[in-house]
Amino acid sequence: MAGTQASAAFPENTLASFEAAIRDGAEGIESDVHVSSDDVVIMFHDPGAFFMLNLSRTTDSTGAIKDRTWYGENGMEHVRTVKEPKQSIPTFAETITLLMQASSFPYRSRELTCYLPENQHVKFNVDVKPQNNPRRLFSLMHNIIAVQSDWETKLAPRLVLGLWHPSFIAAAKETLPYLTRSFIGISPSLARTYFWNHCDFFSMSFAVLATSDGEKFRKECQDAGKKLMVWTVNKPEHMMEAVRWGVDCILTDVTRTWLDMRSALYADYEKTGLQYSRIFLWTTLDYWTPIQMLRQTAHVKRLQSIAGPFTSAATVTVSAAA
Repeated sequence: MAGTQASAAFPENTLASFEAAIRDGAEGIESDVHVSSDDVVIMFHDPGAFFMLNLSRTTDSTGAIKDRTWYGENGMEHVRTVKEPKQSIPTFAETITLLMQASSFPYRSRELTCYLPENQHVKFNVDVKPQNNPRRLFSLMHNIIAVQSDWETKLAPRLVLGLWHPSFIAAAKETLPYLTRSFIGISPSLARTYFWNHCDFFSMSFAVLATSDGEKFRKECQDAGKKLMVWTVNKPEHMMEAVRWGVDCILTDVTRTWLDMRSALYADYEKTGLQYSRIFLWTTLDYWTPIQMLRQTAHVKRLQSIAGPFTSAATVTVSAAA
């Protein structure tokens, strides 16, 4: 599965980029959810693990989403991207409408050719940043999901709720119990300790999975039948490495690059794999364990400063799950 925003060709995190990714052949899209001060759930992508969220990064406006209204003269409905072609910020409701579009088009894989509803095969990885109030957000999301026709069979199974902070687990189970949950982060230790028994998917940064502990975590996921996603993988040599690891999902901004590589791998895996060296794993500081440990420590502190301390009530270890 390729989860993507196709932001290499269009302004990132826009309906145009989502549609482009789907037309390119991506089986999934990914974006972050936030709530405006007047209770509109919007999609706005924060690319980092330290949550430095501000509208000014990609748009012609400024400020924190939670402090801005959606409607009105100064509402975010009027905000546009800096990158051309200028686009509005999509709402969660608009994105769900896109996913529910249904008209037949040919879908081809190496095994078969069939006809699928236009967008009703597409999965949506919903990234829930820790700045949100989980119960408020999840209630608003449920209200949007539950008004869709046949949502329990045609929509809910395609949505994956991505969580960074363990305090969001209980609210997710209470308000959106029908959604698959995933852990998103850069810390295998955090994933093992707080999320292991509560999530079926684990969405990890490429850099951390390249470390020795990342290798151990990959094996733990495979042994336990947990699905593993890796982000954000835009370089071909990194894509090839993720394939070697046996991950279940690659999140990328360059859909076509990944799909072309996947086709080449289906045609001749050995020949294609030999084109991409692994030397970067040893020559790039970002993949060294001490660097990642420092980043994980800073990341955990940042998470707790935003959404509070991790609670022991949610604690589950891998050994307890076995």
